Amino acid sequence: GKIYPNGTVAVQHANLHVGEGEFLCFVGPSGCGKSTIFNMIAGLTEPTSGHLTVLGTSPKEARKQNEIAFVFQEHTLLPWAKLIDNVTMPLTLRGISKKERITEGERVLELVGLKDYMKVLPRELSGGMKMRVSIARALISRPKLLLMDEPFGALDEITRQTLQNELLNIWEQDKKMSVLFITHNVFESVFLSTKVVVMTPRPGKISDFIDIPFAYPRDDEFRTQPEFGEYVRSVSAVLKH
Repeated sequence: GKIYPNGTVAVQHANLHVGEGEFLCFVGPSGCGKSTIFNMIAGLTEPTSGHLTVLGTSPKEARKQNEIAFVFQEHTLLPWAKLIDNVTMPLTLRGISKKERITEGERVLELVGLKDYMKVLPRELSGGMKMRVSIARALISRPKLLLMDEPFGALDEITRQTLQNELLNIWEQDKKMSVLFITHNVFESVFLSTKVVVMTPRPGKISDFIDIPFAYPRDDEFRTQPEFGEYVRSVSAVLKH
């Protein structure tokens, strides 16, 4: 649980276990504590009650060991730095050699389809491309846990669906990486996840877990299937209660 110094109860009695290689989407009304949970998992803030471990250790220790990566709602790129320097920043801070940084930077930029833009500045990119760079930067440390706080929320629907497809392709290449993803879009949650975590209004509690039992890979055709629509309705119904 988490209570802020002003007395706001942000999260209450949240009980969650995430297995290796799972993809969990968190849905719930604004202000229900989704981001607070992610900040606690990342070791950016401390729980005020309960116990939390990541990969068998404390969140802060897991982050120090580069086991956790975080993609925020904003791309948070350095405007003066070329793409290759932006994505390799985590390795630069760790003192990794330039040769290894370039090799790893090329690897992750290729994953997100931006290898040809290595020497471009962020201002020359579209919003969707900037988010790709942010994802690449998160992946460069080869994390075991990837936290994504509504990364596609500001994008148009076509770009959003494209990045959803690309994210699943990246995740499927590393099935040991677990992904936790916040979204307000029920369609997105059903398309991406192995399980949807539904939260209540503040104080934020986890009200339900909904398994999404469809095989991967999932493509655009999957979005038009009747079964997809049924699960969208199921998640929506739980949200309304």
